[in-house]
Amino acid sequence: MLVVHRVFRHLYADAPDLVRSVPPGDLQRTAVVAAHIRGITLTLHNHHHTEDLLLWDTLEQRSPACALHVSLMRSQHAEVARLIDEADAALPAWEGLAGERDRDAVAEIVAEIRSKLEQHLGQEEERILPVAATSMTQAEWDRLGEHGRASVPKDQQLIQLGWILDALGPEDGATFAREVLPAPVRALWAVLGKRKFAAHKRALYGHA
Repeated sequence: MLVVHRVFRHLYADAPDLVRSVPPGDLQRTAVVAAHIRGITLTLHNHHHTEDLLLWDTLEQRSPACALHVSLMRSQHAEVARLIDEADAALPAWEGLAGERDRDAVAEIVAEIRSKLEQHLGQEEERILPVAATSMTQAEWDRLGEHGRASVPKDQQLIQLGWILDALGPEDGATFAREVLPAPVRALWAVLGKRKFAAHKRALYGHA
């Protein structure tokens, strides 16, 4: 879970500035950045849906003292979901004309998502994860991971792995790959994924 949080912080850190950096009228660049924003908001939505489905009820049942904190998490998820809906509604207008006003509207929503998310992740790490660590079985943690991975489209799985390794950095990324990824996935990353992700980052940022 801490790795997932690290990835979200990484993805959203520069997302508002990335949107604002798109020149008005540049439809091609707008399409690339808008697709990225749509992708990261969908990933966040799916992650929260997994927790809503598989985590909160279990914690309330096994650790009743945590119910107040679970209620806070549910309300924060609802706030973020509302903002994701706003982003989804605002993106088509920006994509259609690449206008400055539409661009800035998207950037403001993404900045608000980032702010709410930073607060939420910190409180989840402080108030929820210590309880979950003693309340959940390994099989249940595995199910959370499996459900989250199942929500990723197959053509985006290597890109998402790239973001995980990118967020972790060279040293932690190498440890993660060695200790977590199955050998076939490591081989696929080395042969295809690394190159595919580098091309994805170049399209998004202008550099790998």
